[in-house]
Amino acid sequence: MALRLADRLDTLPGIGPARARGLEKLGLVTVEDLLRCYPRSYEDRRKFSTVAAAPVDIPVCLELLVAEPPRLSRIRKGLELVKARLVDDTGSLTATFFNQTYMKDALRPGETYIVYGKVEGPPGRRQMTNPVCERSDRVRFTGCILPVYALTHGISNNLLAGLARRCVDECAGQLEEVLPGPLRREHALAAAEFACRSIHFPRDEEALELARRRLIFEELFYLTCGMALLRTRRDEAAGVPFAIPPVEEFLALLPFPLTGAQRRVMDEMAADVSAGPPMNRLVQGDVGSGKTMVAAYGAWLAAKNGRQCALMAPTELLAEQHFRSLAPLLEQAGLRVGLLTGAVKGKARKELLAALAAGELDLLIGTHALLSEGVDYADLGLVITDEQHRFGVAQRAALSAKARQPPHVLVLSATPIPRTLSLVIYGDLDVSVIDELPPGRTPVQTFVVGEDKRQRMYGFVRKLVGEGRQAYIVCPAVEEGEDEGAGLKAATTYAQGLQTEVFPDLRVGLVHGKMKPREKDAVMTAFAGGELDVLVSTTVIEVGVDVPNAALMVVENADRFGLSQLHQLRGRVGRGKHQSYCVLVTSTRNPDSRARLKVLTKTTDGFQIAEEDLKLRGPGDFFGQRQHGLPQLRIADLAGDMRVLKEAQLAAQELLERDPGLKRPEHAPLLKQIHRLFEQHGDMFN
Repeated sequence: MALRLADRLDTLPGIGPARARGLEKLGLVTVEDLLRCYPRSYEDRRKFSTVAAAPVDIPVCLELLVAEPPRLSRIRKGLELVKARLVDDTGSLTATFFNQTYMKDALRPGETYIVYGKVEGPPGRRQMTNPVCERSDRVRFTGCILPVYALTHGISNNLLAGLARRCVDECAGQLEEVLPGPLRREHALAAAEFACRSIHFPRDEEALELARRRLIFEELFYLTCGMALLRTRRDEAAGVPFAIPPVEEFLALLPFPLTGAQRRVMDEMAADVSAGPPMNRLVQGDVGSGKTMVAAYGAWLAAKNGRQCALMAPTELLAEQHFRSLAPLLEQAGLRVGLLTGAVKGKARKELLAALAAGELDLLIGTHALLSEGVDYADLGLVITDEQHRFGVAQRAALSAKARQPPHVLVLSATPIPRTLSLVIYGDLDVSVIDELPPGRTPVQTFVVGEDKRQRMYGFVRKLVGEGRQAYIVCPAVEEGEDEGAGLKAATTYAQGLQTEVFPDLRVGLVHGKMKPREKDAVMTAFAGGELDVLVSTTVIEVGVDVPNAALMVVENADRFGLSQLHQLRGRVGRGKHQSYCVLVTSTRNPDSRARLKVLTKTTDGFQIAEEDLKLRGPGDFFGQRQHGLPQLRIADLAGDMRVLKEAQLAAQELLERDPGLKRPEHAPLLKQIHRLFEQHGDMFN
């Protein structure tokens, strides 16, 4: 029976319940799933040799005859060997198979096999261990470029490659050609069937490159179109415009003047919320640039229009910090401000939620608790999320869904994203940048030091603590051996060593991501309250509480971090009136790695650093742990494929100008694929 794209893989021969579960773990249920599961790498098995000429330790294919019946030896319990003598015109070799008893009967004397593996030993005593063997008239995985897939327990690469071979042979021609013909011709893109066949089983490097380019372009094209459609839908939504009172009334509440950049962003917000569609604006600005005051202005505008505001922060500590800074400020103007975190329980929680539902609260600040059931607003008019990269598009949507009409949305982020990427990540948002620090902020002095300066660095920590300051020391790992590479500082053992050997007279604390939230908060609160001198941490403090007294940030194994992440960590200090310092410790001798770190000693401009990071490292730092909320890409790399990204963005823009909602019948398959890419976000397109 012919295979179809929608057929389940567990209907194929050799796929029982256990293998089906393994495949499902990899996201593979149907034939089409497998066709769209692209190899993560390839093994070139095209090089042939002879026994005499075979290079040592480089895998090759040899065409060999089985000279005599293979011999089975049982060495001990759990160890069986099959040995076979294989020959060609230039010599013979011994192939040894460990615990592959079936090879005794599989290799038949007098028959010819293609054998792939490393040849070892001197001439006359050549041998191979566990080589791949295929009868020369039935080759599948030798003499070719072999796809290598991501695997899971119970699923071997041979099994997956065998399944892929059958599915590609029978079903690649059934894939719908989604990209319009003129677009394919203009951008020299391969046909869908060719791309599918060649990404799995390329005949050569050129075919693989053509397939990759087509599939990368296609994925980035769908992504760009999808983000543009989300934005269009937002622009067409009916919002509730705010009336804008004189800004001087708000400025009178503040004990300090705002920067020009803050005023500019406030004007952009005011223009947004007073227009028809709901505002969807991202405000980017370095740590300490004053984003919180912009948020305060938004909450004040909402209250002045009789609407409520919700501000969601990624941690309880950050939510409490916002509450402490915003409540006294806004209460002067008569706003009623509440705080909702996991710590608010029982009667206090009930009373808070009742006040919210009755419209007796103007601003509710909290964590993910704001999304929970039973949190009902009388009239939610503005949603603010802090540290956007910690919340995905779907979470913003979930909070907005608590409003009766589409609310205005303001997103704050201290993670600078290069413009090219922000067009993709924040394609559904307008972007504002606060590119000016408040007056009086002294830039943090940054140094890169080697292991030979460690004792001096410890002396510097002691000196600053002696002056009444506090210090952070950040490590790349929590425990010994949890990351690859020797010599990595692990926070737990390092903190113990510092307390017992280096700083026995100082108060050393420890915080890391494996601790319970309550434990983490207790340590951070102690540090913020001056009860600890040195805080050893992982990057969990990257987005953290303000400690104006902390004047030193030490980062161990700094070469293991991205520049943007180091810049975020550096932003934890320099928040008070004291001169602050950042010391990047590295043992690397790699000149490129050291040059990369030196970038931080020359600039404090987060956007410049982000662009540099993108050039040097790719997008990992911007898209760590898939927190960005974008659809998961199967083959494209947003930074590595930057040239194709720009091409796809341009093509998407041109197509959407001609058919804004992709409503034409010929674009129906394209719209279906865009929905498929975004399906993890539920009903975003429904």
